Amino acid sequence: MNIGFIGLGAMGRPMAMHLQRAGHELAIWARRPESIGDLPARVCATPAELGRCCEVVFTVVTSSADVEAVALGQDGLIAGMAPGSVLVDCSTIAPDAARRIAARLAEKGIHFLDAPVSGGEQGAIAATLAIMAGGEAAVLDRVRPLLECLGQRIVHIGPNGAGQVAKACNQMIMVAAIEAAAEAMRLAAGAGVDCGKVRQALAGGSAASRVLDVMGERMVSRDFSAGIEARLHHKDFGLVLEAARQSGVPVALTAVVAQQLNALMAQGWGRDDTSSLLRVLELA
Repeated sequence: MNIGFIGLGAMGRPMAMHLQRAGHELAIWARRPESIGDLPARVCATPAELGRCCEVVFTVVTSSADVEAVALGQDGLIAGMAPGSVLVDCSTIAPDAARRIAARLAEKGIHFLDAPVSGGEQGAIAATLAIMAGGEAAVLDRVRPLLECLGQRIVHIGPNGAGQVAKACNQMIMVAAIEAAAEAMRLAAGAGVDCGKVRQALAGGSAASRVLDVMGERMVSRDFSAGIEARLHHKDFGLVLEAARQSGVPVALTAVVAQQLNALMAQGWGRDDTSSLLRVLELA
């Protein structure tokens, strides 16, 4: 197939390469030309030009505004994509933004899937992402072979916006677990106990988790270089709190973790790893 890709960051680039290695013709557009590097693909001047030459376009960009600009803005995908083509957005954005984009594209006969992913950069490199899809089931079935190049678990959550709700739930649980791991490591250190041995012990019990394995190890080794930039989780928690407000759902724990993320950002650690939540506790 002729595939378009926008968003060649830490996750997008390996995802695009997986699609290309699967035998698909790849076209790209980048807001920052330097991000293209040596990727062997057709480079388009605008999203509209990209849309004109592709049956399916993937986007992996940062915010709701970014996706709306690429999809609906001047020289956006909507100006180039043909009726029947599909935009698959793997970004993490607001559910209502996903619904709004889907509705605008539908006016032109263009299909839209909100298909946020979980698994981080390593999951993108290993093609083991979890993919949460919102949109029409028939459209998902049509692009499922492409998604299978990127991930191992592909779940149709429901209509447009539902994929983003699922991703919000994912972020709530994951970052709350990072905060819990940080508090546990802080308690161990405060009590004069070896944090590394505590983490080792917990990893064999009911507290075991991928978060404890990865983030706990970063805390023990004090390696706060970015695996996942904390600013992205801070952005995601803004989306989570707004979605909860709109739904009238109390999210007490999430609100507390959001405040810890605010404190992290205030220290200028937004481009460091989210395991820096430990350093926030150490300020007290």
